[in-house]
Amino acid sequence: MKYSYLGSSGLIVSNLAFGAMTFAAEGAPPFAKVGEQDAARLVSQTIEAGVNFFDTADVYSNMHNEEILGRVLGAKRKDVVISTKVGSCAGAHVTERGLNARHVHLSV
Repeated sequence: MKYSYLGSSGLIVSNLAFGAMTFAAEGAPPFAKVGEQDAARLVSQTIEAGVNFFDTADVYSNMHNEEILGRVLGAKRKDVVISTKVGSCAGAHVTERGLNARHVHLSV
């Protein structure tokens, strides 16, 4: 696996990132079909291959994908870098969208 610095952050990340958009709980959008058991297998194989960079967003599957990713990473969370996106509408309330402080904090 090849690695690079992430901008000037000092973080070293794999050149390949694993996207967790398809991790989902019941009732998720049609594109989200990977349950927690399969997510655990995929994440484990990904880490074994040397990938340490995971991508997600709060708008994917009503944040269930982020919850699943966190659970399946478990103790390995300290060994990886997770990027997330913020600003899109994650819920019905006005504080669950945009770049207001509350939404950014909830997203992180």
